[in-house]
Parts: sequence; structure tokens; C-alpha cells
Amino acid sequence: MTDAGPSSSSGAVGGSGLRSDRDPRLRPWPPSLRERLVALRSRRRGVTCNICGWSGPSFRGVLHSESATCPRCGAIARDRFLYHCWTERVPYRPGARLLETSPRLGQAYRRRMTELVEYLASDYDERAHRADLHLDLQRMDLPDEHLDVILTPHVLEHVPDTDRALAEMYRVLKPGGCALIAVPVPQARTAPPPAPEYHGDRTLVYWRFGWDLTDRLEDHGFETTILVLDDFLDRAREGRTWESGGGDVDPNDLVTHAGPYLDRMVAVASVEQARRLALAPSFYFIVWEARKPAR
Repeated sequence: MTDAGPSSSSGAVGGSGLRSDRDPRLRPWPPSLRERLVALRSRRRGVTCNICGWSGPSFRGVLHSESATCPRCGAIARDRFLYHCWTERVPYRPGARLLETSPRLGQAYRRRMTELVEYLASDYDERAHRADLHLDLQRMDLPDEHLDVILTPHVLEHVPDTDRALAEMYRVLKPGGCALIAVPVPQARTAPPPAPEYHGDRTLVYWRFGWDLTDRLEDHGFETTILVLDDFLDRAREGRTWESGGGDVDPNDLVTHAGPYLDRMVAVASVEQARRLALAPSFYFIVWEARKPAR
């Protein structure tokens, strides 16, 4: 992608904590009258979905990467964070060719994406996420240098051969292209699960990733940035831990061993942006930005 490059969260506007809708990816889906009224009442302290534009007093559920559900489009917190990383870090280009692996949102979301970019959705086992392409990340049936952007939300941990998948992503990206890789990061160092582990769609987990995924990406030639929230980056720099963990994450292990990777970390959402998007606790929100060097 010739015009790709990091953008800064300093483009955010004050009251809402979200950027203006000059970027068409952030324009709200057509709201109902009731939604307009709720948005007006909750403008100051409410929440906003950056995917569909819904605003209200709160999302459904609890503060967790797998909850805080938007009542309109069904996006959960990790969906909003990956979308936020895309809009913050990849400048908009309508002709961009984008692949999303196993997108969990439905047809309204996919129709919207096809209006924005040249959008492809893929899946492998197709039990939970019917898609345009049946695609194995370890053997991607796509030409070399075919894609501008890859969005891969919580998929890589279900792939047996990480290195083969990363090599394939590198191969199919155009020079200057970008993969945004979201995975659960339950501890500082990558290891297989100690016992058979499955996620909500009954897909086996092969890897519980840690900071060393950065090294694996760089070994494959990617220029790598770790995208986090302001709160997490501040804690990592200061060595500030949490009083309690997340049950499925050891956040203090992440903070304690973040030091060698601090120079690759970038905060992409302020405290106010994270509040508006219901991105909390901050240790749940980590995305790897892997760029193929431009020629």
C-alpha cells in the first residue's frame, strides 16, 4: 500500500474521544430516531461503537475483551479495538484489497466493509464463520503480493504451524502492506496450553502467545509494532501491576516482562478513547502490527 503508514491517535477530538467522521470507516450506519435521541442524551459520558456508530449509556455485558457488546452490530470489545487499530494505523484508500480471517460479525458488517474497500472474508472450518473463501493460513490459496491489509482477529492461536502462517501472510501482502494480528495474550512467553483448550466455537487452541511473537514476526521480515492502550503502556513503563488478574490472563506477568519490547509498543487509544469504546481492562487489548517493508 503506497500511502500506508502509521497515523497518530493525536487526531482524536476532545469531547467524544473519537476521531471525526471524515474517514468514511468511522461514519455511522444510518441510525433510527430512537438511537439519535439516546445518543444525544449520552453524548457526554456514554459509549460509542466505532464500527457502526451506535451511541448509548453503555454496551451490553461486562468489561472484557469478549463482552461489552454493541446492541446494534454485535461488536464486542476486541472487535472495536482491532477496527480502531485499522483506522488509526492504516490510512484509508477505497481501492485497498483487505482480507479478514474468520470475521465474527454478520452480513450488515460485511456489506459495509465491501462499500469501503475491496473486502474478502475467509474461514477454515466454517462451523462458526461462513465466508467468501475457504482459506488455510498455513497454505493461502492467493497470489503473491495480492493484499494491502490483513485483519486476523483471534485466529492465529488456532493454527498449528505459526511460522508457516506468518510466512504466508508475508508472501501475500504487497510491499508496504500491513497485517493487524489480534490474539489472546495470557502470559509473557508463548507456550502451548497445559491442557486441551477450546474457545467459544469449539476450535482447538495450539498456542498461548506472549511478547516473543514479536521476534517471530521480525524473523519473517516484518517491521513490527505492538499496539496497546495508554493505560497499559504507562503501567509497562512504570512497572505498575494490577491488584488482581483477569482469570484468563496473568497481567502482572505481561507487565513484568514487557521491558525488552517497550521500544516496539505504541499506544493507539487514550484513556478517554478506551472509555468510550469500553476497552477495559487494558491488558486484554494487544494487537501486533506487522508491515511488509516497502520497496
